[in-house]
Amino acid sequence: MIDLLVNGGVVVWLLISLSVVALSVGVFKAWQFYSTRPKPADAIEQAFGFLQQGKHAQALLLVNGQRNYRAALISSTVQLIDKSSLALDDIKDEIYRQAQLAIAQLNSYLRVLEVIATLAPLMGLFGTVIGMIEAFKAMESAGAQVNPAVLSGGIWQALLTTAVGLAVAIPVSMLNSYFERKAEVESQAIQNDLQRVFTIYASANSSAMNNKNASSSKPSPTKQQPTSHQGAE
Repeated sequence: MIDLLVNGGVVVWLLISLSVVALSVGVFKAWQFYSTRPKPADAIEQAFGFLQQGKHAQALLLVNGQRNYRAALISSTVQLIDKSSLALDDIKDEIYRQAQLAIAQLNSYLRVLEVIATLAPLMGLFGTVIGMIEAFKAMESAGAQVNPAVLSGGIWQALLTTAVGLAVAIPVSMLNSYFERKAEVESQAIQNDLQRVFTIYASANSSAMNNKNASSSKPSPTKQQPTSHQGAE
């Protein structure tokens, strides 16, 4: 097999180089998703439980310092709402800006895998066309003394580039689809988390306003004035 690759020509070596790049990107993305997972796995749901109970400090203890994008955004949102003097709309704009940066990190380098998966079979086909041209050119130069071995040797070398191109493109395409799906799921989870945080705060504020209105609408107790009874004169 190594001999085949050695004899495959420049196109085969270019395809091998692309496969090394794709493997490097795949290892990096696998490490990225693994290293940014929440610890413990249910930390985010526990944090939401504390938020719903109004225990914001306990919720922050679970999400602060996490490499996970969801946890970091929840922490940033809670701290901005609790401690910032910004208006709610400004806070939402800032949080959504941070969310876009996180989503961009999740999708980083996936374009490289997509390009390699697209280019590899085309490069293989290009190598095959070049190889076939050289094979028929050698056959033409031989004239009537055509050696079938020369022709067949040129053909297998030409077809080798297509095989290598497909061998590179198929796994890279699968790898790209896998990481794209993981990034999509994580992006949807980020958007859902942020909406949940804002909903929890809106619900808490609404309950506080209702309690305030209810307490202010209660009639204040009136003191009874003592009545004086005058005796008949």
